[in-house]
Amino acid sequence: MEETYLLNVEGVKKKILSGGRGELPKLQDGSKFTFHFQTLKDDFERTVIDDSREAGMPMEIIVGKMFKLEIWETLLSSMRIGEVAEFWCDTIHTGMYALVSRGMRRIAEGRDPLEGQKHRCGMGNMFDYHSTGYDDLDELQRTPQPLIFIMELFRVEDPSAYKRDTWAMSKEEKLAAVPVLHSEGNRLVLRREFAQAAAKYQEAVICLRNLQAKEKPWEDGWLKLESLVTPLVLNYCQCQLELGEYYEVLEHTTELLQKHNDNAKAYFKRAKAHAAVWNEREAREDFQRVAHLDPSMAAAVKKELKQLGERMRKKHVEDRKRYQGLFHSQRRVDSPAPAPFKRAPPSFAG
Repeated sequence: MEETYLLNVEGVKKKILSGGRGELPKLQDGSKFTFHFQTLKDDFERTVIDDSREAGMPMEIIVGKMFKLEIWETLLSSMRIGEVAEFWCDTIHTGMYALVSRGMRRIAEGRDPLEGQKHRCGMGNMFDYHSTGYDDLDELQRTPQPLIFIMELFRVEDPSAYKRDTWAMSKEEKLAAVPVLHSEGNRLVLRREFAQAAAKYQEAVICLRNLQAKEKPWEDGWLKLESLVTPLVLNYCQCQLELGEYYEVLEHTTELLQKHNDNAKAYFKRAKAHAAVWNEREAREDFQRVAHLDPSMAAAVKKELKQLGERMRKKHVEDRKRYQGLFHSQRRVDSPAPAPFKRAPPSFAG
């Protein structure tokens, strides 16, 4: 079944590839679309740019939440449940696709979609960067062009029928969700379910970072949100220490200390991560900063430094033994074989 027609929107054509069922869904603010999509270039090869099936998760958008690619809400509103349709959209509707795709790819990779974004509008952010971090999206930024979207609509849910994802919440809903996520993370830590706890803390941090993106850095609103972010990041890092993800801890504590260089707890967690990966000098420096910033932690620092010294001495002994073994093995390999015994020639009396 293929039927091509124009929607009542300039620069959009629709082709139904497989019919859906029932009537068009009744929508309201907060209704959630769940669908798979494929994005293609309008070229001879119909080059695929994104495919949600390859990413391993369907896409979800919320009606009325100002999704940056506004045309998608219009396209989905024209579909029935189970329908598969192909939409051709002119450049007037696709200029923001590179930025939207960058965010979706970061989410699929488990990263914060707003990481590194400046306090500017979406279009301002797009032109402010030399690169999205993805070559094909950089090309779309340089040369905006018509795109083809193939969508399969699975379901449409009323706001009361689903648990709201934090990214889809209002400011008030996000602020209310943060202490709940924090409490859930603490409960999971008590059960030593560190990976699950880290996920809760991370979700809360992303909530707050999304809100911070709408504030001016270092002004009151931003600082209040930052005061909520800091303990969540520290809890997340403690979970990563328990899970042995030491380089993750180094990354997050270093980023935190760039903003708050007097945070003793951040130095303490970074010191433990340095010690775990044998960065003795860096660990000692961070432990000493902890004792200087917070004398009440001096006993804990003393204990950690003692353990670090013992571990380093043990490592040096083991390394020396290993190197000696390698040296002796090398000597055996490199030593020339003894010369064969030569019998002296017989002598004859004259």
